[in-house]
Amino acid sequence: MEAVKQSPAPTGRPSAAAYRNLVVATIGFGLTFWAWNLIAPLSGDYKERLGLSSFEQSLLVAVPVLVGSLGRIAAGALTDKYGARLMFPLVSALTIVPVLLLIPARSSYGAMLAVGFLLGLGGTTFAIGIPLVNSWFPPSDRGLALGVFGMGMGGVALSGYFTPRIAQHGDNLPFLVVAGALVVYAALAAVLISDHPDRKVPTDSLGHRLGEAGRLRVTWELSALYAIGFGGIVAFGVYLPTYLKTWYDLSPTDAGTKAAGFALVTVVFRPIGGWLSDHIHPALVTSAALGLAALMAIIQAFDPKLAPGGTIALLCMAAGLGTSSGSIFALVSQVTPQPKVGSVTGIVGAMGGLGGFVPPLVMGAIYSAKGSYSIGFMLLSDLALAGCVYAYGRMRNIQRDRRTPEPAV
Repeated sequence: MEAVKQSPAPTGRPSAAAYRNLVVATIGFGLTFWAWNLIAPLSGDYKERLGLSSFEQSLLVAVPVLVGSLGRIAAGALTDKYGARLMFPLVSALTIVPVLLLIPARSSYGAMLAVGFLLGLGGTTFAIGIPLVNSWFPPSDRGLALGVFGMGMGGVALSGYFTPRIAQHGDNLPFLVVAGALVVYAALAAVLISDHPDRKVPTDSLGHRLGEAGRLRVTWELSALYAIGFGGIVAFGVYLPTYLKTWYDLSPTDAGTKAAGFALVTVVFRPIGGWLSDHIHPALVTSAALGLAALMAIIQAFDPKLAPGGTIALLCMAAGLGTSSGSIFALVSQVTPQPKVGSVTGIVGAMGGLGGFVPPLVMGAIYSAKGSYSIGFMLLSDLALAGCVYAYGRMRNIQRDRRTPEPAV
């Protein structure tokens, strides 16, 4: 890493402003993630209405994931430059447009793909909130704070549970409710979110900052781990309703409810992963969590009955993936210079989202070809086991020192 000047990190107890920004950012993250995941809980209805194949249904669900993931790269770098005070309310307000466009697009597969592309914007707020929270909290509290912010991914659970239920009262009602909530949130965020007064504003270009972040070896190591951990969460968040409906013959409402339970467990365990990382080296936490996920994926590959075997395996897998997601970003906060946190977060977050883009397509293609999901679960177990070994063998050698001032460019 290039030579850097030293700049004090936040010290002592977090301020009231730190907690205010954490709460507002977490709510916004959850709400935009709900918007980002609006298509998945209704995908069974779209499949029947539009006569889609399993692969076409998977593609419809996966497009917002892809766009939201890649969009984090730019969102993170722009947050480094312009701050979360501008970016959070702006992105929240812009997400209203594709949410409302889902209403006229619902009768056309091509239109749904196009709107799904735009809906990916809602998935970029992750890369806005991480640098905001990271700047307000001292190193000793960052793991837990980032884990709490990460609970905003519970928007996927909210969407899985509430979206199909709201739709029972009107086909367009879920989109109107979410759009209205985004209007209120964008207005409140513009008032309540504030950048840290000591925030370092980079003066170089967007391309230069992304290039520097991309040259850090740890960026890609963390990206690979996050693609497994968070990618698994995203993949199950968007595809689990389809899997449960297809394989276990559940109704769309029951499948959405159980998928929401999976997502809720990942939400609860993400701050636990961050908290553990404040006390244990986060690489060890990551290794143990991915090891658990690998074991549970193997069990699920043998198609146990949903009650109780399949339910236990899926929930334990959710716990492992959620814990690893929290611990990986505790690592990001420790090894990344503060002015580059947004750029590095954008890349790592993008890879995590891309990790969630591929599995739904693979699962859909495998089921269409083989009539089984076992191969997909075995592939997941292989990846999680590889991440477990790498986190323990390589990443635990990264030194953690909470007393050392953060470097700043």
